[in-house]
Formats: sequence, C-alpha cells, structure tokens
Amino acid sequence: MGRETTLFSSEERKDRAGVCAFLRALADRLEAGAITLQKDGEELSLEVPEQLILEIKAEDEEKSGGIQHSLEVELKWGAGIGSAGGLKLG
Repeated sequence: MGRETTLFSSEERKDRAGVCAFLRALADRLEAGAITLQKDGEELSLEVPEQLILEIKAEDEEKSGGIQHSLEVELKWGAGIGSAGGLKLG
C-alpha cells in the first residue's frame, strides 16, 4: 500500500442549502476540468482529467452522543486507478 499525503483539508458546518450550492459549484468546475480549493489563505489547484473513478460510501459510526451518519463522495484519478461502474442516483 502506498503512502498517502493530505494536500488540502476542510470540515465545516453548513446548512443543506449551502452544501447544495457548494456541490453545484464544484460540479461546474469539475465539468470545466479545473478545481481550485481555497481556505484561510491556503489554495490548491487541480487539473481534472476526463475519466475518473467515483467512489460513494454511506456509513454509520457510533459516537458518545449516538450514531453519526456520513455520505462520502470521493473522486480518483491517476496511476493505479482501475475501472468501476453501475452507480445510479434514484
């Protein structure tokens, strides 16, 4: 297994409408092939190829205050990326 390096990280509370607006803007930039992430003077620009791997995970995690639910969306590209398919939104 290779070494993983975090290039940019962000976690913040947003209401559902704010998350939707962010995801729409992200989709527009993804479609254009370039994404720039910015936070607190930090910036990371990514060139995104035409072919990607889309990974979706839904998880539950027990926390001291109860169950925390998560939906993770991950995009992958580059060396060692295989193929996957069949995911649809309903």
